[in-house]
Amino acid sequence: MTSVYAQRRARLAAQLGDGGIAIIPTAPERGRNRDNSYLYRHDSYFYYLTGFTEPNACLVLKADGSSTLFCQPKDLEREIWDGYRLGPEAAVTTLGVSDAASIEDMDTRLPRLLENQTTVWWPFATHEGLAARVEAWLNQVRARTRAGALCPAAQGDVCTLIDEMRLIKDAHELDIMRRASQISARAHIRAMQRSARMLRAGQDCREYHLDAELLHEFRQGGANGVAYDSIVAAGPNACVLHYRADKAPVRQGDLVLIDAGCELDGYASDITRTFPANGRFTGPQRALYELVLESQKAAIAVTKPGQRFMDPHDATVAVLAQGMLDVGLLDKNVYGNAQDVIAQRAYFQFYMHRTGHWLGMDVHDCGSYVEPTEIAQSQQQIDALSGQVTTTRPSRILRPGMVTTIEPGIYVRPAPGVPEQFHHIGIRIEDDAVVTDNGCELITRGVPVEADEIEALMRD
Repeated sequence: MTSVYAQRRARLAAQLGDGGIAIIPTAPERGRNRDNSYLYRHDSYFYYLTGFTEPNACLVLKADGSSTLFCQPKDLEREIWDGYRLGPEAAVTTLGVSDAASIEDMDTRLPRLLENQTTVWWPFATHEGLAARVEAWLNQVRARTRAGALCPAAQGDVCTLIDEMRLIKDAHELDIMRRASQISARAHIRAMQRSARMLRAGQDCREYHLDAELLHEFRQGGANGVAYDSIVAAGPNACVLHYRADKAPVRQGDLVLIDAGCELDGYASDITRTFPANGRFTGPQRALYELVLESQKAAIAVTKPGQRFMDPHDATVAVLAQGMLDVGLLDKNVYGNAQDVIAQRAYFQFYMHRTGHWLGMDVHDCGSYVEPTEIAQSQQQIDALSGQVTTTRPSRILRPGMVTTIEPGIYVRPAPGVPEQFHHIGIRIEDDAVVTDNGCELITRGVPVEADEIEALMRD
């Protein structure tokens, strides 16, 4: 396992330039209330290069490939209270770094590591107070310039380098993400079936009952916990994109939207399913559900190498625009044909978000959405809704190893002209797609998406 992280450090070191040095700290511990802390979660950039999950640590990497890990020293008394610490002595062998030292010695040793380097790389705007610390370390180097020391004259955002590395997942990462997706799929199935069973039994079913099923399966499957705050939204709540409350009743005739995924070994999964609370779609619910599913299938078809990141979104919008006219969500006499709906962005009333995002260590993972070789190719256009001038650039060309979500939806709030039978229906269908050599692999289809299959599952 250490070879995976060593290879990543070597790849990053090769990009630092002659005399380059990178400083990558992990995340701090954060207080929740009084002397109680939130469950600790490491920094993704730091973990990507080390595989180390303890707090109070920092990696220093030089262009020559040498690495120094600063970490918590062994302390038997503190370990009784807070748990085992690896310690600097064991870090070199266990993590494969060149050297290790106590985090308590970092302010003393780091200026010496910076001395006679040309460029210092560190993550900009991600760690509170880090900029001031870097400047303090550089000031100590500058104080030695009369003695012949050279101080780095340039600084760079190391995230820009690591982002490109993380955008393409290796086999180790994809294996974890597939396993995370399997756990999350089982969790969604549990929640679907719990909903139908409780309503069949005439029990008071609440959103938190379904959330409990998710959490149970996440931990039962060995996941660290949630990759993000789960959304369990029943009835009208499904029309709130980032719904957070969890006490509302789940009623007969409702649709339930669950957007939830676990985190496994530092990697996120992200699944959304929408299902009838009692296991049976009504006519209007099924009509909109199948429209969203059709739009997702169109997006999946263009998620392949050589296509652009925005192509799945455009494919989704084309299907939704025509479908909204066909089912009567949008009046043809008012909005015209599908091309007119797209040009006016009239679909935005019911579909207001993008169709996907990068996925990896972070649920909204790093990586530019603009093709790096075409940044100079910008164009301006007037937004049909706001009237504002926006600047666009060619979106990213999809390549094997990229992982993106595909998550179209429809959210119908009551409004003049909107048919009443569709009021309060919120639907999103989300899967995680790995771009392969010939297309994409949907790694979250352990939970069904076809309406008939969902109904069959919920009869069990």
